[in-house]
Amino acid sequence: MRDAALPDRVKIVEVGPRDGLQNEPTFVPTASKVEWIGRLVGAGVKWVEAAAFVSPKWVPQMADGAQVLHEIARGQGVVFSALVPNVKGLDAALAAQCDEVAVFAAASETFSQKNINCSIAESLERFAPVVDRAIAAGVRVRGYVSCVLGCPFEGEIDAAQVASVATRLYQMGCYEISLGDTIGTGTPLKARRMIEACAKDVPVSALAGHFHDTWGMAIANIYAALQAGIATFDSSASGIGGCPYSPGATGNVATEDVVYLCHELGIATGIDLPALIDAGRFISDVLGRPTSSNVARATQARARLARA
Repeated sequence: MRDAALPDRVKIVEVGPRDGLQNEPTFVPTASKVEWIGRLVGAGVKWVEAAAFVSPKWVPQMADGAQVLHEIARGQGVVFSALVPNVKGLDAALAAQCDEVAVFAAASETFSQKNINCSIAESLERFAPVVDRAIAAGVRVRGYVSCVLGCPFEGEIDAAQVASVATRLYQMGCYEISLGDTIGTGTPLKARRMIEACAKDVPVSALAGHFHDTWGMAIANIYAALQAGIATFDSSASGIGGCPYSPGATGNVATEDVVYLCHELGIATGIDLPALIDAGRFISDVLGRPTSSNVARATQARARLARA
């Protein structure tokens, strides 16, 4: 029986094609990216962050974003988004017919400087015209806040600072604010306190969780976030990805693991887990390494035992 205190349905934002692949050392062919996205959509994924319109000098994996968006099949009800750092990036995303765009800020001054070479305040000033222009073009904007539960350079981050940045993005016009545990050091109690701080000025319905699994706490943090009323989560199939500006940080929480948790709690996702596991296996094979999803590994082990 489903816990009535939990949401009856969650929105899963698949960030693997962007956040997952952005730091890969070897360029993943466009055809493989398009195939992977097609498999994810075929599994029932409705929100896919497919590209980033950033400098190819700094993020070469995203250099083919326009081509990826041109070649993917546009399914009914499927939302494809892209990360944009400035008006130039927004123009490229609009030309590629993105359904949504995202801007990214940090709750840590040091991280902001190392990530986008400006202060938090400067980054928010930079994003304001991007958000205005996107909304004027009829495109919704999602906001990211990184380092919400810890920074690789500053350590603990005050929840009030996270709330301040989240509130500013929401007031600017971002319809949804993704709260990112960039280095994966968060714990359930800290996650709930941070969410509660943000919810004082931003509706819980406009907040999303983005957890990394560096310390193995991602699923526990997601459960805590569910209890706090969060019903949107970012994840990456096969658990791929990390942050190039966060030394030692491992991958995003695996989409397979999030979907398994939700289904076991009686929460609908609209995603077919076996098909999702197959999609995760596809990109793992492309990258030449095993999946980081605990659910996928357990499923594969069970299949091997059944064949023995």
